[in-house]
Amino acid sequence: MAKINTEPLSGMRDFLPLDVLRRDYVTETVKRVYQRYGFEPLETPTMERLTTLLGKYGDEGDQLIFRVLKRGEKLERALADAPTENSVSDAGMR
Repeated sequence: MAKINTEPLSGMRDFLPLDVLRRDYVTETVKRVYQRYGFEPLETPTMERLTTLLGKYGDEGDQLIFRVLKRGEKLERALADAPTENSVSDAGMR
């Protein structure tokens, strides 16, 4: 049986239980403070169109964007300089 690689992808990481508990505590504290001052919750998409992101952070920033391919797309298309309207990427770059 082939060995399965369980290492996170490049640029990604796992959070261990203690780290998750600490992050959740901080996040919940911030939420309570925001709510106390009248802010309402807001969630934005995790994915964003490449056309929204590319060119706004310079060449180096463009290289840091993760691209998600539609099923069946060829790698050459993914590496092409011209983004397509239907391509999406990580919204964390906003």
